[in-house]
Amino acid sequence: MRKYGLSVDNVIDAKVVDVNGNILDRQTMGEDLFWAIRVTVFKVDRTLEEGATDIFYQWQQVSTELDKELFIRAMPQVANGSVEGTKTIRISFYGLFLGQSGALISMMNKRFPKLGLQQSDCIEMRWIESTLFWFDLPNGTSIDVLLNRPRGAQSFYKNKSDYVNHIVPKEALERIWKMMIKAEPMWMQWNPIGGRMSEIPDTATPFPHRAGYLFKLQYSINWSEEGTEATDRYISLIREMHDAMAPYVTKFPREAFQNYRDLDIGSSPSNRTNFEEAKEYGLKYFKGNFLRLVKVKGMVDPDNFFKHEQSIPPRWA
Repeated sequence: MRKYGLSVDNVIDAKVVDVNGNILDRQTMGEDLFWAIRVTVFKVDRTLEEGATDIFYQWQQVSTELDKELFIRAMPQVANGSVEGTKTIRISFYGLFLGQSGALISMMNKRFPKLGLQQSDCIEMRWIESTLFWFDLPNGTSIDVLLNRPRGAQSFYKNKSDYVNHIVPKEALERIWKMMIKAEPMWMQWNPIGGRMSEIPDTATPFPHRAGYLFKLQYSINWSEEGTEATDRYISLIREMHDAMAPYVTKFPREAFQNYRDLDIGSSPSNRTNFEEAKEYGLKYFKGNFLRLVKVKGMVDPDNFFKHEQSIPPRWA
């Protein structure tokens, strides 16, 4: 992401079927519709007892300013403490570097020394193999697994998101860790932006969260218990965590990542898409690009044939 931007930033053509059944490519659909549809290895663990807060704070300071070839995600989650019966926070730092390990170690020693990255932490592999790394699959797993979609055990989940444009102070991080322990089994992903992402204008595609942003936050909670009581309990936990993060994230509006489809931030009735209701989520997802999306929707789908709870309305009223 930091090297080349999003996949949407590299799409050169696309084919879509419009409401009349016509197959359109970039030329026949026009630039406005093409603009609108383009939507989109080391792991080191440290606990609070191992200085995770200080490491995470330094990560905040450098992760968006590192070379474009390096992407480091931070993933805090609740873990068992060193004393039986206690809980702590373990932060996993996942890194992908487009280069060899020697150059990576040299860079990390200069820019992010607190992590203490060692040669033994680094694994060199083909890029296609790195796609397995992000799923925590064992090193050496055949890439053929990408062609399989085994049916797993039934589970449920809820995602929420935020964007951060200021470094979160250490005192606030300590409060966040305490809240996370309370909200177990919720976990977070902090994804740095910067690099190529900051060079692309926020109007180049509908995705506007570029220059001036530090991180995209993902909150996730998973559970396997069935029934409304369990569902309500787990969703309440992630909502409470999301509410508590308000002082540290974007405001007016509190922005969000569209691909998580969080209906908590607003929705329209399934049989219509009202502009005022859509604006509640539309501005959080797309900022000023929302109005251009409304214009495009009105041109290509004026009767709102394609719709869902958070779709774009075809008109401003």
